[in-house]
Amino acid sequence: MNSPANLARGLTLLVLAGLLAWFVGCRDVVPSASGPREATSAAAAAKVPGYLLPEERPDSVALIPAPPAPGSPEFEADEAIYRRLGALQGGARWRLAALDANLMFPGAANVFSCAIGIDVTAATTPRLYVLLQRTVIDAGQSTYKAKEKYQRDRPFEVTGDPTCVPEDEQVLRGNASYPSGHASLGYVWGEVLAELAPDRAAAARARAYEFGQSRVVCRVHRQSDVDAGRIVGKAVIERLHEDPEFVADMAAARAEVKKARRHGPPAGRDCRTEATALQATDPPLLQRQ
Repeated sequence: MNSPANLARGLTLLVLAGLLAWFVGCRDVVPSASGPREATSAAAAAKVPGYLLPEERPDSVALIPAPPAPGSPEFEADEAIYRRLGALQGGARWRLAALDANLMFPGAANVFSCAIGIDVTAATTPRLYVLLQRTVIDAGQSTYKAKEKYQRDRPFEVTGDPTCVPEDEQVLRGNASYPSGHASLGYVWGEVLAELAPDRAAAARARAYEFGQSRVVCRVHRQSDVDAGRIVGKAVIERLHEDPEFVADMAAARAEVKKARRHGPPAGRDCRTEATALQATDPPLLQRQ
């Protein structure tokens, strides 16, 4: 008969095996060799589960078409935008794209702090803080099926151009580009914060758009990767609203945001410089070009 100690040991081994399988199955879950930051989506929230079980996540293969074929008008549009945004290399928008790439908490919790005017911390907004962590899993992993199916190379792998995150390039090589997990996450975070701070909804959604555009600026995704990621993100946020735990956390986070709005963004956050940098990829400007 199994003793309590043996049962506990067996459960521990099962948990470790499950974690190992999850890490192996998720090509985005690899820490950067340069230090305590993550290259892509899911690793940032590895200490907490997502809200959705794998079978509950939207099917990205069913949601999005195949990526543009080389030589197609859509592919040429990708190339044109890549060249236009890649020309921002070395400037303020390039540096902001590098910051957007880092999903390591606690820093990642405040990507949208200027847009909605709050400081998100584990101490002052605990439910929102964990909600943002958990949705990294849901948004990022929902892109995985399509990544596996299409196996699209990232643009810098093809061109040899430098990226805004050279420390992440080794991890990103071989990690499929289509669709963008970051763009999926940005869409989800934008909708979450737009709902929690409705008077700042437009600003939250604009920042979400720019969070996705940062991946093109950085040369780690093409525009069609980012656009497809947003489609997945839209399906993710719709599915999350059917999850009772997510709905309860949103209700609790709403009260936290209302209180945090009295104090504003984190001390030292230069929102004016951020706003100026974002003008380089202003959505109306892109639409006019």
